Amino acid sequence: MPTTEVLAALRAEGLVALAVAPPDPEFCPSDTRALVLIGPAGGEGWWRRVTASAEWHDGAPDPVDRWSRRVLTALANRFGGTALFPSDGPPWPPFFRWALDSGQMWQSPVGMLVHADCGLWASFRGALALPLAITVPTAENPCKTCVNTPCTQACPVAALSPAVYDTARCHAYLDTPPGQECLTQGCAARRACPAGESHARLPEQSAYHMSRFHR
Repeated sequence: MPTTEVLAALRAEGLVALAVAPPDPEFCPSDTRALVLIGPAGGEGWWRRVTASAEWHDGAPDPVDRWSRRVLTALANRFGGTALFPSDGPPWPPFFRWALDSGQMWQSPVGMLVHADCGLWASFRGALALPLAITVPTAENPCKTCVNTPCTQACPVAALSPAVYDTARCHAYLDTPPGQECLTQGCAARRACPAGESHARLPEQSAYHMSRFHR
């Protein structure tokens, strides 16, 4: 069955189908039946795979993005589809809107997308526009049953809200001694989300991504 084969192929690369959105005719081929939004799976498997790759060791820039492009393009070719990436553009693929349109991801109280399994650790490596009917399990918005919304209280400088992300305040905090915890362990708000405990990143993974964000 297409769903089983696609999901198994993603798992083999340390990836997971986060959601399936309706095809977007601006970005998807006309025969697209499923727009599959893809992110890293929980645990250390994806990060270990990336850091063992040729892209990681060849000294060229953007090894994670280049790994993602190689792997997802190969998967797209395997299943007769097209790979799409956040860095494509302009026009830039609207991954945030696609996620909301899927009904399987939601905007959290701190603005970031939340996923039932990944919590606030949800992130995109890319998407596959496939000429196949693909389904993923339905889920409920975890924020609806979250007690005390710890993500809203976790940011030390209150830089996050549904309306705005104050990046200047965030970067300024990361330059302080107390900010080293977020810089080396990952965003405090993301770490506070109980829905994402099973997808918590390795410290070195968080440190790498935060270094790219804060450079």
